[in-house]
Amino acid sequence: MKTPYQLLSLIALSLASLVPTGVLGSEHPNILFIAVDDLRPELGCYGSAVALSPNIDRLAEAGTIFERAYCQVPVCGASRASLMTGMYPTPDRFVTYYTRADKDAAGIPDIPTWLRRSGYTALGNGKIYHDWDDSTASWDEFFRPSDFKIYHLPENQALANNDKPAYEAADVSDDLYSGGEMTNKIIEDIRRAKAEGTPFFITAGYAKPHLPFNAPKKYWDLYDREAIELVDNPYVPAGAPGEAIHEWHELRGMYGGIPKKGPLSDDLARTLMHGYYACVSYTDAMIGRVLDELDRQGMRDNTIVILWGDHGWQLGEHSLWCKHALFKTSLHSPLIISAPGMEAGQRVKALVEFVDIYPTLCELAGVDAPDHLQGKSLAPLMRDPEAPFKEAIFGRYHGGESVRSDRFQYTEWNSGARMLYDHATDPDENVNVVNQAQYQEVVAKLQQILKQHRESL
Repeated sequence: MKTPYQLLSLIALSLASLVPTGVLGSEHPNILFIAVDDLRPELGCYGSAVALSPNIDRLAEAGTIFERAYCQVPVCGASRASLMTGMYPTPDRFVTYYTRADKDAAGIPDIPTWLRRSGYTALGNGKIYHDWDDSTASWDEFFRPSDFKIYHLPENQALANNDKPAYEAADVSDDLYSGGEMTNKIIEDIRRAKAEGTPFFITAGYAKPHLPFNAPKKYWDLYDREAIELVDNPYVPAGAPGEAIHEWHELRGMYGGIPKKGPLSDDLARTLMHGYYACVSYTDAMIGRVLDELDRQGMRDNTIVILWGDHGWQLGEHSLWCKHALFKTSLHSPLIISAPGMEAGQRVKALVEFVDIYPTLCELAGVDAPDHLQGKSLAPLMRDPEAPFKEAIFGRYHGGESVRSDRFQYTEWNSGARMLYDHATDPDENVNVVNQAQYQEVVAKLQQILKQHRESL
């Protein structure tokens, strides 16, 4: 049951959508756009009993949590370029971590460009694109904080870059890492938006929990290391092709103390997991400061807040660390949206994908959407979490393409390799059933859906 206030807000939002772009001026809601690098949907609000994320959890309580949101590409550059332009990847577009939207989608207005045309001031902060200077013309202003790979312990500072450890717990203040520095800037931006009274699009691109897992010691101290349980499927799925597996160079090739081949020891795996969770809690605390400032300025009722992680991350599942794979662990990502006029505390089980974010922001903000968008607005699901939405969603990485239906995930590579996982019987994707006789009709149907999607781009 919606309150009278919520009903009035919905009516106002509906009327706003009928007004031509650029006319509403200060009646547009502000937008706080929070991006978190390498964030798994392993948060309290997603059911984790380990990760401590009270501030993200309270954002979820105030908005809508999308339980089955998937990125388009399991690597940061390509995922972000696809999301920011609202376009699917192809074999020639949004391919690698160093993908740039201003090259792969030259001339296409990204989210800040489009919102600026509608009267918004766009203030970019932190990691929104992979390269900080990608699409710099999209912003009114852009702030790049200090290097997210900073180390504070003298023994680590003395090491060459590729010899530095993949984690650090220095007893320093929050502001000495880039997340704290950027949070201070975002708080200033919120105060500026309040003072000017015109609509602002403010981004908060947090780098952690990206490697290295460096966070103030107090966040490491939140966790009992010995209570952290290792994953229960640290092996290659039965029947999975070699194309599905990688050597996690992002960890092996860039940090000291990591074996160049083979699995990690249980002790090292537990330490890395501890560091990952510490970084999640550090970023969560910074997000809490930003949300507190919105409340302090009385701006929450007129601000859309969206939080997304650019892709998933393996913590040892399927013999893998990092992302770069077409398993659910690399593609499944958190997505939470709080918007004026929408019910609080909602959970959506429908399949959604990151190309849907751009049209969603347009609808929630009351601006016309550009013609090039390839996703669908999620606003109908925020009004009715049980509404029908998509039959399938799609992912791509290098020579592989995936299609996810309500029950199955199917992937095929240019080499001819294939895999199929039945999430009804195997939610952790431990057995590839693509060649089993009882699944051949499913395979044929998903192949056809994937073919039609490919031909539509």
